[in-house]
Amino acid sequence: MDSVDLQVLATARAWAAAGHRLAWVTVVRTWGSAPRPPGSWLVVRDDGLVEGSVSGGCIEDDLVARMREGQVLSRQPFTLTYGVTQEEAARVGLPCGGTLELVVEPDPKPALLQELSERLARRQLTLKHVDLQRGTTALSDAPRGATLQWDGTHLHTVHGPQWRLLIIGAGQISRYLAQMALALDYEVTVCDPREEHSTGWDVTGTKLVRTMPDDTLLAMQPDARCAVVALTHDPKLDDMVLLEALKSPAFYVGAVGSRLNNERRKARLVEHFELTSEEIARLHGPVGLNIGSHTPPEIAVSIVAEMVAVRNGVWQQVHTQLHAAQASPTQPTGSTCAIG
Repeated sequence: MDSVDLQVLATARAWAAAGHRLAWVTVVRTWGSAPRPPGSWLVVRDDGLVEGSVSGGCIEDDLVARMREGQVLSRQPFTLTYGVTQEEAARVGLPCGGTLELVVEPDPKPALLQELSERLARRQLTLKHVDLQRGTTALSDAPRGATLQWDGTHLHTVHGPQWRLLIIGAGQISRYLAQMALALDYEVTVCDPREEHSTGWDVTGTKLVRTMPDDTLLAMQPDARCAVVALTHDPKLDDMVLLEALKSPAFYVGAVGSRLNNERRKARLVEHFELTSEEIARLHGPVGLNIGSHTPPEIAVSIVAEMVAVRNGVWQQVHTQLHAAQASPTQPTGSTCAIG
């Protein structure tokens, strides 16, 4: 599955190859109830076609109108701000109080679009630098942890896999999980030293390694943009990597297994490795949200959903709501998440 950036770039390159002019539009700053976060972007064609998004559709309509009226392509890179007044917010349909600032880059060079597309195809983390005063755009390698920077005249945006996922085990669940994570712009590494399990791994865009899982994680130097999911059911493989992951800054650590097996795992980690209660509490197990998952793709969906919730800081809220809904006598009981 292609990332959103790759889809937009592919469309932009096709438009340019067909002789169309276009503009690249990026959200650089928001206030209040803005519909899309900074870094969201789109391309708009000279005849008004749009690929990508900077809002729920309201701002796109205004950009299309500006393009058709000739207000875009005849200029150097420039800024647009929407929602400064209530009247303007109402005109373009922004939520009450929402404001966002955009940078518009007319006529991105086809060579730059091609280079960025090739970088993203290699899953190479890339910085795009826009100098509004000079009207120039350039690409360079981005350091891990780089973020969008905007000072009013210089824009740095980050493209490519800004988040990393280490999956332990090359089984069925891992295949679906890896593909979904790729679609969310994760750099995906799959680790399985067991030849009988890893030989058939063929998910394009992922990296397969056969080193021991704990060594693999340490070599990755995990940070707060890294997730670790252990899916082998084998304590010899899962426990050691969980030990290192729970002591690391990784934002998400999960392990497959039933509730009983998960409690046994926690007891082993405390008894043999002396993890603190705070470190143990970071372990998501059974891994994934309890949405009644049974099949490998359903389980992968539940894991990805939980990772998104944790990443966005709403996991506790989602967990509480799901627990309340499942405990309510007015709701069907269903079955518990079958990740055992």
